[in-house]
Amino acid sequence: MNFPDTSLPAAMEPPSSAAPDGRSSRWQSHREERRRELIKQARRAVHALGSDASMEDIATAAGTSKSVFYRYFGDKAGLQQAVGEVVLSQMQHRIQEAAQSAVTPREGLLAMVSAYLQMADTSPNVYTFVTSYAPADPSSPPHPAAPGGPLGHFFDAIADMIATPMRSHLGDVGETVIGYWPKAAIGLVRNAGEQWLSTADSPAKPTQETMARQITAWLCVGIAPELTPAPSTTKLSAKEGL
Repeated sequence: MNFPDTSLPAAMEPPSSAAPDGRSSRWQSHREERRRELIKQARRAVHALGSDASMEDIATAAGTSKSVFYRYFGDKAGLQQAVGEVVLSQMQHRIQEAAQSAVTPREGLLAMVSAYLQMADTSPNVYTFVTSYAPADPSSPPHPAAPGGPLGHFFDAIADMIATPMRSHLGDVGETVIGYWPKAAIGLVRNAGEQWLSTADSPAKPTQETMARQITAWLCVGIAPELTPAPSTTKLSAKEGL
């Protein structure tokens, strides 16, 4: 016996539960695009207004209300973390490019330090905004410099980039040193760099290139050569005394 075909035409069949909701996808895409635009506007506002710009200041500069920023980022700490992820990702990419163009490990270090200082110096306000904020509310999103925050991830990645050419240069004998040196090197680069950034311009302030070479020299040879006393031009005999 032949049973009649009771299936619906394809055009009349109900949508599968597994099929994506087109409206939901479009809305999610719109939110992501809007979020990226708000991050870009916040970055411009901080660059112009300073690292201590309030959410209201940022929203006004962006031509919107601060409630929009709160809706997308939760609070100022959330905004700072979002901006930090973008800025630090760009810095990491630039530093990686600089390292790949180097011939020797020392040239690689100089290239990376130079790229870091150059990008941080391009907008000190934005750099400070994403690296120096500590939220008073413990329930706020993690501070970018805290473990797990974008800054911690950024410097972990840079430490690995520094270790790779050094490990290749030193071979197996340097493995013990390489286990500790990259993190120590990152601490030196960051602290010296941030002190340099915060130093007011004056004839005594090193140029960006001079500072990059100085930091690289500290990383490679330390300050031992600078501690060597200059040879005395005169010698006193025991009879002459003081």
